[in-house]
Amino acid sequence: MANVLTAQERAALIDRYARGPQRLKEALARVPTEAMRWRPKDGEWSAHEIVVHCADSETQSASRIRRLLCDPDPVIQGYDQDAWARALDYHAHPWQLALDVVTAVRADTAALLRRLPPGAWEKVGRHTESDRYTADDWLQIYAEHLDGHAEQILANARAWRARA
Repeated sequence: MANVLTAQERAALIDRYARGPQRLKEALARVPTEAMRWRPKDGEWSAHEIVVHCADSETQSASRIRRLLCDPDPVIQGYDQDAWARALDYHAHPWQLALDVVTAVRADTAALLRRLPPGAWEKVGRHTESDRYTADDWLQIYAEHLDGHAEQILANARAWRARA
């Protein structure tokens, strides 16, 4: 990405980041209980799996921004999200608990982001999958992340309704 944001752009993205859990909750409210574990196709995630993925992703992203801000030479480790979903058997994990994790981690990290001094945004690290990685890169990725998954959940619900 390597895009330097203005303070105003950052503030807007932080607000979007903080609203992410609400978007996820609104999408989940539109999924019938019997559709929560339904997968649109082989290899695609159910709404239940998406929420559990979001909890894992949020804990990873919270660690990533802290590592980026605090480590002298930060290296951000990528991971295979599909392997995690299989190995950790996402359907066996309570999605409501995962949603609570998403909500808590986002609130905590949003509070951190809002109090960062301007110089913190200049920190640069290296991501194992994309090389140069900045705090602005992190913010742009994660401000959108839950919105994208909320749309995925809504698409699943539409497909589930249309299948009959």
